[in-house]
Amino acid sequence: MGQPIARFMARWRGFIRRYPWLDVLYRVLITLLGGLIVVVGLILVPLPGPGWLIVFLGLTVLGSEYHWARRMLGWLRRTLARFWERWNAWRASRAAARDGGSGPRMTES
Repeated sequence: MGQPIARFMARWRGFIRRYPWLDVLYRVLITLLGGLIVVVGLILVPLPGPGWLIVFLGLTVLGSEYHWARRMLGWLRRTLARFWERWNAWRASRAAARDGGSGPRMTES
């Protein structure tokens, strides 16, 4: 049957694009909303809580209309994935060093 949300958004954008003034208003509102969400997320990054998640959400909103935001969001996702890989490898190496480098221990049942 397809993707109902994608079909709805395609119809919605088609309607908006038919009226130039509405298209400009829509882009301004998306820009303000996405920018506000990103700024709030950046303010919350040093505090405990979901700061980076809110930044990603704001970039997703901006990415619905702007290609540069989609590219930046992709770059941030790749960078975060590399960070987590390195973090987990570092933690595993520390755990192995703490255990004396013997690796996983086998016990007989």
